[in-house]
Amino acid sequence: MTHPAERLQDTLALAWPPVAIAFRLRAPARVPRIDTAAASGCTYWKLAAQGHVFYTEAADHHNCPIGAHTHGIDLPLERQAELEDLITTMVDLQYLREEEIEAIPRRTTAFGVAIYAAWAVAPCDPDVILVRGNAKQLMVLSEAAHAAGIGDLREIMGRPTCAMIPATMQHQRLTVSLGCIGNRVYNDLENDELYAAIPAERIDAVLEQLTTIAAANLKLEAFHRERMASLSH
Repeated sequence: MTHPAERLQDTLALAWPPVAIAFRLRAPARVPRIDTAAASGCTYWKLAAQGHVFYTEAADHHNCPIGAHTHGIDLPLERQAELEDLITTMVDLQYLREEEIEAIPRRTTAFGVAIYAAWAVAPCDPDVILVRGNAKQLMVLSEAAHAAGIGDLREIMGRPTCAMIPATMQHQRLTVSLGCIGNRVYNDLENDELYAAIPAERIDAVLEQLTTIAAANLKLEAFHRERMASLSH
């Protein structure tokens, strides 16, 4: 039987497989801990998409103060100072306003471990399904999410990209993020790529709508191309 991850990837023609992210008090049996802490928390997304299955502990997120903050990880004193310095720099550069800081989505439950894998081989039920794609692919996905009752694009997220994970879990709706410059560097994100995150509890409803919405877009694209050609004469 085809895994729903393959259906999602094939229907949207995604270059990267959907990634499953789960937060648990402890890791599943036989799932290894990441060998080396990455420079950013979002780097783990890319590693999972490349086929690695692993979990991280809180210390594995200390290199990324912003990512640790959004994931509800308490930093040691020296890292807390780094976070404060980074936020001060962002404010000084007028990249971020002080009043925005409190509004950044953040996990509020205790951090045990985070488990990462391509969704098709995930070792446990995920909390969030992360999709990396271009604007057209995520347009179709967002339309399917809207048809499933969890699409709301009144606000598209930007910096920090990792905040889309707690936002998706808190609101149980599709979240779209344009990414941020750090994520684009650490994950080699192409200029035309962005992200969508889907609450895992609602993924079946989205997939039920996806085939219909994708087929409708193909027919509508043909219609509009024929109409454009007929009107150009």
